[in-house]
Amino acid sequence: MPETWLSQEAYDRLKEELDGLKTEGRERMAAEIEEARSHGDLKENAEYHAAKDEQGKMEARIRQLDELLRTARIGEPDDTEVVRPGLVVELDVEGDDEVYFLGSREDHHEELEILSAESPMGKAIIGAGEGETVTFATPTGVEIEVTVKDIRSA
Repeated sequence: MPETWLSQEAYDRLKEELDGLKTEGRERMAAEIEEARSHGDLKENAEYHAAKDEQGKMEARIRQLDELLRTARIGEPDDTEVVRPGLVVELDVEGDDEVYFLGSREDHHEELEILSAESPMGKAIIGAGEGETVTFATPTGVEIEVTVKDIRSA
């Protein structure tokens, strides 16, 4: 898995979300489950099953955020010689100029679209240098050629 770079703002926002889920979120879910449980037979209690499903989703998000925040690098990379997460890349995608912030779907950039490092195009350009052309296949199998025009810090 490629490294994940997060801006300090994104890290702080995700940390706040995680803290909220671990405290108020868990308390709220416990109360919802207890309320639903009080409505009787659990086998046919749709409210109870929905609350348990929601609890499972919340716990999965907690695990995801824990891992992301534990392993993420904060700031931006110093080295702009090759494409890597945390940098801005200008690309020629089959004749169209496109500029992206290569990062995590959890990060946000005020001016640029995020290109996930986990996407087919993101994976293809990681490690490429300026002027290098790479090819990748879309999920539908279409081959696309991309040339790295510029690599810079955000």
